[in-house]
Amino acid sequence: MARIPDDLFYTEEHEYLKATDEEGVFQVGVTDYAQGELGDIVFLELPSAGDTFSRMDTFGTIEAVKAVSDLYAPVTGEIIAANDALDDDPSLVNSDPYGAGWMVRIRVTDPSELDALLGADAYRELVGEG
Repeated sequence: MARIPDDLFYTEEHEYLKATDEEGVFQVGVTDYAQGELGDIVFLELPSAGDTFSRMDTFGTIEAVKAVSDLYAPVTGEIIAANDALDDDPSLVNSDPYGAGWMVRIRVTDPSELDALLGADAYRELVGEG
């Protein structure tokens, strides 16, 4: 059974947003459910700080042994940082998706878009664990 923390926002594309100490900035990554479905992560292509994306724009790719998938911006915003540790150890996405396996930090430019995201209960329903 996948871990689905109650204090995060989720997307139907199996990404999460986690609030940081900086107002309006969120960590983005793939959920525990998603990494489990993908299998062993071997490579990620992530954007650079300063890049901007609209909600649902492709912002990168995640490559597992059995598939390559696009990553979608869950909200409109500016990338503040990408997780360089994933260059050397992409398996952090598998071992710690909500911690060391985060992918980017994004500064949200339209906070109302957060209202369109799923809470933990709705995400549990989506993945059949509700």
